[in-house]
Amino acid sequence: ADHQKADWVSIHERICPLLIPIRTSLPCLLSEKERKHGMEQLVKRQKYIINLAYSTAQEFVLDGKHKEAIPAALQALRFSTEVYGSSSVQLVPAYLLLAEASTGVGHLPQASKYLSQAQWIVLRTPDCSVAVQCKLHRSLGLFCAAEGNFEQALYHLANDIYLASSTFGLKSIETSGGYFHMANVFFRQNKMDIANSLYAEV
Repeated sequence: ADHQKADWVSIHERICPLLIPIRTSLPCLLSEKERKHGMEQLVKRQKYIINLAYSTAQEFVLDGKHKEAIPAALQALRFSTEVYGSSSVQLVPAYLLLAEASTGVGHLPQASKYLSQAQWIVLRTPDCSVAVQCKLHRSLGLFCAAEGNFEQALYHLANDIYLASSTFGLKSIETSGGYFHMANVFFRQNKMDIANSLYAEV
């Protein structure tokens, strides 16, 4: 009952009416053109649910409501898998969001599994965008920091900054997030001079 309530509050209330046309199978006696149109509409609805579930989960994470974010992020992952397949790079954002939410509620082993899945997909995608690679390194850095593994956290955040700055520029908004999280790690290590310098850069 608790899980159902959490799921309902998180996302199900928003997507429930949208699930009916998706779960209704197409009639058999349709022409090829009608079948094709039906499939296009189905994919369109599924993509809408992916975006809605992902943005809802993201809002919860930004508000610090990590527990509420998990059901919504799981729906985003589920529908992304249906639309794009289980090894598509399109699944990475949902995995990273699930890892962040799981870390937020203290489920580090589960977060580690989600990050491993995301990392595996990125490694198997040679033409993976720099933006996705940055997000992956940032997520890995934040996870390592949550574990208290600061050296590994700094390694991943340095990769995030390198990739972001080489693509978007040293003074870009995309790069500033990496500096900020790196400053937080140095702050936790009590290296205040470096932390303050990085905060000033942000």
